[in-house]
Amino acid sequence: MGKERTFVMIKPDGVQRGLVGEVIRRLERRGLRIAAIKMMHIEPELAERHYVEHRGKPFFDSLIDFVTSAPVVAMVVEGTAAVTLVRNMMGALKPEEALPGSIRGDFTTSKSYNIVHGSDSPENAEREISFFFKDNEIFSYHRKVECWLECET
Repeated sequence: MGKERTFVMIKPDGVQRGLVGEVIRRLERRGLRIAAIKMMHIEPELAERHYVEHRGKPFFDSLIDFVTSAPVVAMVVEGTAAVTLVRNMMGALKPEEALPGSIRGDFTTSKSYNIVHGSDSPENAEREISFFFKDNEIFSYHRKVECWLECET
């Protein structure tokens, strides 16, 4: 897998519980780069576009109400296999399946309030990133230590 971008959102429960720094710390310590970041209130229209695949499901309205209830932190994260790495770091959606050491395994007890969202594919990452960021808000950069983190020997 090559370098890629993914979209990560710390949801209202993560912000309210003071876990923003913890999530960012974990991403950066894994070797991923924060290419864009902002705190924002999500408008209902944006929330509905973001979660369009859940439209019609019984939990859709409560999901939209939740994600628009308080600020979130939206990020673009870059690195080798970023989508897969972030998904693994987040852990399973069901708290009883989320392993200790994952974000959800360490901090969640509810499927509905699960701290963080991460794109599930590179294609969805690009789509989600475009909802939250303009191109001029995303900064790609190189760190000298990247070869130590990403290169095969």
